[in-house]
Amino acid sequence: MNYVVGEFPNVRMRRLRSKKWIRDLVEETSISAKDLIYPMFVVEGQKVTQQISSLPGVERYSVDMLLPIAEKAVKSGIPLLALFPFTDPSLRTPKGDEALNDKNLVCRAVRAIKENFPEIGVLCDVALDPYTSHGHDGLLENGEIVNDKTIEVLCEQSLVQARAGCDVIAPSDMMDGRIGEIRKALDKEGFNHVSIMSYAAKFASCFYGPFRDAVGSRGVLTGDKKTYQMNPANTNEAMREVALDLHEGADMVMVKPGLPYLDIVYRVKNEFKAPTFAYHVSGEYALLKFAAEKNALSFNEALLEVMMSFKRAGADGVFTYGALEIAESLKK
Repeated sequence: MNYVVGEFPNVRMRRLRSKKWIRDLVEETSISAKDLIYPMFVVEGQKVTQQISSLPGVERYSVDMLLPIAEKAVKSGIPLLALFPFTDPSLRTPKGDEALNDKNLVCRAVRAIKENFPEIGVLCDVALDPYTSHGHDGLLENGEIVNDKTIEVLCEQSLVQARAGCDVIAPSDMMDGRIGEIRKALDKEGFNHVSIMSYAAKFASCFYGPFRDAVGSRGVLTGDKKTYQMNPANTNEAMREVALDLHEGADMVMVKPGLPYLDIVYRVKNEFKAPTFAYHVSGEYALLKFAAEKNALSFNEALLEVMMSFKRAGADGVFTYGALEIAESLKK
């Protein structure tokens, strides 16, 4: 399509940039607190907050300390919290048994948030990497991540989380066929109201390092995750993954990581028209923080610009560790 209509001097593009009010009037893309999902890390104990050295500004919270942060999110208008546990190493086992404990850290956090702030949504990650002694998202047998046996455990994990009050089940494991089986398991137990947001196109990325520190899996991970997470070189494969997950019953889909994969976000939204989300992952967030510490850029300005890029690419919402910071900036 030819967008050139008219010519200079009759057409002066700068007229639409001359004052703030007119820039606001013709703005094509906007970001609000309603577009944000806030990932939070939970740790055992009472009155505990723990810094994460590779993820500046982000902390692990015990359940009691998590509640004031959840309240800030509610007051900021953030609609959804995503919970991730730091599992005590003594509870990590080869089969990730703690994932099926209905009194585990995540379940207690879900119950506490829903009891105190029923108006906010809670999303739970479905994968075994926070619970396995080998750090993988699935069951490991003879050096291989076994697909179908892992799905059986993921279905049970999903039910445990749904019973705790989770609103959105988010499988991040990348096992084949898990969305359909989880949907059937939830519906069979009467949880047809619980949504599924699939990590549909999750790539084997180097940008997950600080997250693995946050949940305690980096030091225990054996090998890599390239047999189940996607090759960063592939785009058509991502479309197939998304199509399969939507066919199996995913209500929403996600692309992870975010910034290096904006082309994938664009294609997913453009081709499927389904609710599409992006994850501004730990490594991406940490890069901005470290750059700001060296005065290379303004963190708040850069973060808002990044969020705008996600929205411009077609994302309906974004997982970001800067959700509260963004909400505060938008107020100002």
